[in-house]
Amino acid sequence: SNVIELKAHVSGISDREIVICPVFTSLKFVCDALVNSNIKVGAQNLFWEDKGAFTGEISAPMIKDTGCSYVIIGHSERRQYFHETNETVGKKILAALKAGLTPIVCVGETLAEREAGNAFSVNEKQIKESLAGLSGEQMKKIVVAYEPVWAIGTGKVASPEQAEEVHLCIRNAMAGMFGKEISDTVRILYGGSVKPDNIAILMAKENIDGALVGGASLEAESFAKIVKY
Repeated sequence: SNVIELKAHVSGISDREIVICPVFTSLKFVCDALVNSNIKVGAQNLFWEDKGAFTGEISAPMIKDTGCSYVIIGHSERRQYFHETNETVGKKILAALKAGLTPIVCVGETLAEREAGNAFSVNEKQIKESLAGLSGEQMKKIVVAYEPVWAIGTGKVASPEQAEEVHLCIRNAMAGMFGKEISDTVRILYGGSVKPDNIAILMAKENIDGALVGGASLEAESFAKIVKY
C-alpha cells in the first residue's frame, strides 16, 4: 500500500530519478506494482558470483530477474556488521555491471575516523580501492553515495558544508582515476538523516547530486516531499 501511495504522490515527476530499495522478499512484488511508473527499484545488496554453491546468497541475475535496475553495494551497515571490504565491494560492482544493474556504491567514515582528522583519507581510500580496475566506460554507469556513518539513524546530519567538502574530495579522487570529464558526470548522493526539512539546503551544494534516504523513505508522504523538494 505504501508503494501504491508513493506512486500516486510522485507521478508526473520526470526531471529526477526516483529509486526505492526494498528488502529482497518484496522485490518482485514491488517491481510488478511499479511497472510503467517513474519509480525504479533496487536491491540492498548482492553476491559477487552468478552461480555456485553459496547457499542463501542472492546473485545479480536473480535480482535482475525480479525487474530491478539498481543495487546498493557496500552500505556502511554491510561493511560494519558483515565485514565487507573495498575488495568485496569491487567484486560486487563487476557482478552488478555484468548483469546490467546500476551499482550505488557507498563510502563513508565513522565518528572515530572523523574525529581523528581522517575523513578525507578514509573516503579517498574507499573510492580508490572499491573502484580499482574499472574502465572509464564502466565508471559512467555507477552512482556513488557518501554516507557519514556517524550521521546514519543518529539524527545527526553532516552540515551541508561538511557534506560538500567530502563530496568534492570523492569527486577529486575519481578524477585522479578516470579523468575530470568522467568524474564530473558521476552522481554522488548524500546519505545520513536526510529529511524533508534539510533536503533543499543539501541539494543546493555543487557536488551533492541526490540523496540516499533511510528512515524518511519508509513513509510515502515524507519520501515524496524529499523527491519533490
